[in-house]
Amino acid sequence: MKKIILAIIVAAAGYWAWTSPVAGQWIYANASDAEASFYGLEQQAVDIGELQMQAYVGGPEDAEAIVMIHGYSADKDVWPRFAKHLIKDYRVVIPDLAGHGDTGFDASWDYSGPAQAKRVAALMDALGIEKAHITGNSMGGFITGWFAVLFPEKTITAAPMDPGGVASPIPSDMEKMLAEGKNPFSVESVEDFKRFYPMTMAKPPFLPPSVLAAMAEQYMARKPELEAIFPYLHGRDGLLPELPKVELPLMVIWGDQDRLIHVSAGQQWVNAAPNAQLHIFEGIGHMPMVEIPAQAAAVYRAFISTATN
Repeated sequence: MKKIILAIIVAAAGYWAWTSPVAGQWIYANASDAEASFYGLEQQAVDIGELQMQAYVGGPEDAEAIVMIHGYSADKDVWPRFAKHLIKDYRVVIPDLAGHGDTGFDASWDYSGPAQAKRVAALMDALGIEKAHITGNSMGGFITGWFAVLFPEKTITAAPMDPGGVASPIPSDMEKMLAEGKNPFSVESVEDFKRFYPMTMAKPPFLPPSVLAAMAEQYMARKPELEAIFPYLHGRDGLLPELPKVELPLMVIWGDQDRLIHVSAGQQWVNAAPNAQLHIFEGIGHMPMVEIPAQAAAVYRAFISTATN
């Protein structure tokens, strides 16, 4: 009888976590921090002068550093499953950029790629990191490119993943929508989010419906902020003319099923930067570090190991 009662309790708890909006909000707010802590990443508030930047920090303090930069509308929680494969050998820093995550939004801040790159440099200075491997996804890849341009002395290697900042010869699904006056990131309803979320990944990790609903609510609540940030990114501060200046080792990583930024932009990066290479994951979308974290981390580790030996 006790086993039957326990099974009923477990089943009820599972159903609650699966369907309850309250459960979804709690899991969305807390589970990622707990998982990051389990991998050895602890959240810190770092004063960079202009603002306090929140960041996950972990790994040996005397090791080479890796800075991982999230994309537009995302936050630092997209990186821990990738970072766990590197944290034993590298000091890992994963910030919430201005306008995102726990760092927060202020309408007076500059959200351009160069401005965000300068904040990352200030974060490194505050943490006592002279040089680092820089990687970033989407907008974070755009910022990675600008960081390499503006701070070559602070950059060991650069590895943008599905980055913005360079126009693709073939328009992506998102570019086609923007041309029609529709921004998929501007989520006004749960139905909008259901159309948007599959665009972000070809192989998304499993999430309960309650958590997806919580994510939809978060996007709806942040719509004014995201719409204020977007003009700083789209069609501005193009990197293509700047890439010939990036002489340090650079690997562009892309998923060939990316619906937000077409993979054809990858060759543009490689053609322009003098010491660049391109790695394409088949069957993967816009966020390789989330979709295939172990495989993406293995490719990245091989790149930074080879580049520094």
